Amino acid sequence: MNRGVVVGVDIGGTKVLAGVVDDTGAVSSTALRTTPGRRGVTRQAEDAMVEAILEAAGGQPLAGVGVAAAGFVDPAGDRVMFAPHLPWQGEPLRELLQDRLGCPVLLDNDANCAARAEAHHGVAGGASSAMMITMGTGIGGAVLVGGEVLRGANGMAGEFGHMQVVPDGQPCECGRRGCWEQYSSGNALVRNARTLMAEQPSVLAEMSGGHHERVTGPMVTAAAEEGDLVARRAFASVGDWLGVGTANLVAALDPEVVVIGGGVSAAGDKLLDPARAALRRTLVGAAHRSVPALVAARLGPEAGMVGAALLVAGSQPRG
Repeated sequence: MNRGVVVGVDIGGTKVLAGVVDDTGAVSSTALRTTPGRRGVTRQAEDAMVEAILEAAGGQPLAGVGVAAAGFVDPAGDRVMFAPHLPWQGEPLRELLQDRLGCPVLLDNDANCAARAEAHHGVAGGASSAMMITMGTGIGGAVLVGGEVLRGANGMAGEFGHMQVVPDGQPCECGRRGCWEQYSSGNALVRNARTLMAEQPSVLAEMSGGHHERVTGPMVTAAAEEGDLVARRAFASVGDWLGVGTANLVAALDPEVVVIGGGVSAAGDKLLDPARAALRRTLVGAAHRSVPALVAARLGPEAGMVGAALLVAGSQPRG
């Protein structure tokens, strides 16, 4: 590998997080940018990534960049074929970034990267099988067997967020209706809180200046910390749906451990306690089997970024 720093970058529906990552998984500097969302243009997303990468590097030469992208990445790791929350359709992202940055770039799905990081440096280390669920703007997922990411025939295994859980339910940005992420994600959390604010008083009204449409996920988390009932009810709903969906996946895949990552996981037990209860309540045969532990990612929201850097370091060969 060329001398210089390795930068991992995690791009999702609302933000880009880039950071310098060493061989132990430690992050020494980070930079944050917003993303244009699905209705933006591809160049805007690319610009945000380049700006964050260069700021994180702080003028140091780049040995390589690993990208964790919220979308369907092709088996070769060259293109983002589709991204429900970003304007990519067949985007040759690896080549575009290599041309602009002048260093090797490796690309994978964000949840695959997060799972890889938790296997090497986090709570999935040593597990014979594990399932990763990332909760941000939407839901992503990955499956680990023997420490290796299960990629599938098209390299797109683990798109759990777009399993239909409610026929003719909430419209999803993927173009379908009733997807799991419409009931358990950062977007779902905010939508629940805004709806509940019309039913009872909440500190969220003060936080948002009386404008429900200005309520954000971090506001809901902060309000829940203060004991606000609206915020806690919003988390209870999202957590319950998280447990229900996880039970279906556990019935199909039977992992040793389920790891919850992404920005929403920063809420900790406010999210995980109702999810654990729903998992035990709805998992088939729960009384006659070992129910997998449902735990927060040790690396938290940085897991995708650290896992992206591992692509460059070569610690986890691509399948």
